[in-house]
Amino acid sequence: MFQSGYTMMHEHVTIDLSGVKKDPDCRLDCKDQTIEEFRALKELGVGNVLEVTNLGMGRDVDYIMDVARASGINILVCTGFYKEPFLPDYVYTSSEEELADLMVAEIEEGIGKSGVKASAIGEFGTSKGRMTDMERKVFRSCAMAARRTGRLVTTHTTLGTLGIEQADYLISMGLDPSRIVIGHMDLSNDIPLILRLLERGVSIGFDTVGKLDYAPDSFRLEALRAIFDKGFQDQVVLSMDITRKSHLKANGGLGYSYLFTSFVPYLMANGFTRQDVDRLLVDNPARLLGGDA
Repeated sequence: MFQSGYTMMHEHVTIDLSGVKKDPDCRLDCKDQTIEEFRALKELGVGNVLEVTNLGMGRDVDYIMDVARASGINILVCTGFYKEPFLPDYVYTSSEEELADLMVAEIEEGIGKSGVKASAIGEFGTSKGRMTDMERKVFRSCAMAARRTGRLVTTHTTLGTLGIEQADYLISMGLDPSRIVIGHMDLSNDIPLILRLLERGVSIGFDTVGKLDYAPDSFRLEALRAIFDKGFQDQVVLSMDITRKSHLKANGGLGYSYLFTSFVPYLMANGFTRQDVDRLLVDNPARLLGGDA
């Protein structure tokens, strides 16, 4: 059941990319610490989290539901496949129709024996500045599943590259732009590019808030100002994209709460109103996801 309150639209409760990256920090498996942080999120007014870890990324539905029950937050899970080199072997050998069938089954019947049904398709993505043949196959299969189910799709761009190309490709495959979120566009550091993308009618994720090494929050502020000035404020959602042990507060990171304890106050100290913030964190996510929760 979709809950009232804020919604974080691109998070990982648990994820494991450590094998490919050869970095144990990329295995986010700190359940007790995560529960503690999610309880703090609940106190800050978060009602829902879209968990975008999917097949090949170490998705663990039982783990996710443990965190949901312990925190009281409604966590929505996803189906789909990420990007190279993180794709399961069977993505290379299965047909697009078979991959779409698997995603549809996870949406309509549930994931394994968990009884939990996927609420959205994502995050699936492209490499930096290019879409590989296998990533194109994943995009086609995800689009097929989305057409059959009507579910929201949410993507990964690598440092904001190929956002327009992703949107155009998905729209060309028959998807409704209002059911597409192009992710990580706050990492593009390119306001004119962001505005051109929004003209397509898709939504975008400013979903790496706090990743200051890639883009300062001052860029996010200026970009959001431009987005509001151009009337695209209904097409943006926010999140943190926590993926590493070192991102958690207990391990010296900013933690999931940074969005609410630092970034939102920063916006409001620089001209944004509570109504503006609620549009990004309440109204837009509810319109995108409320019917699928």
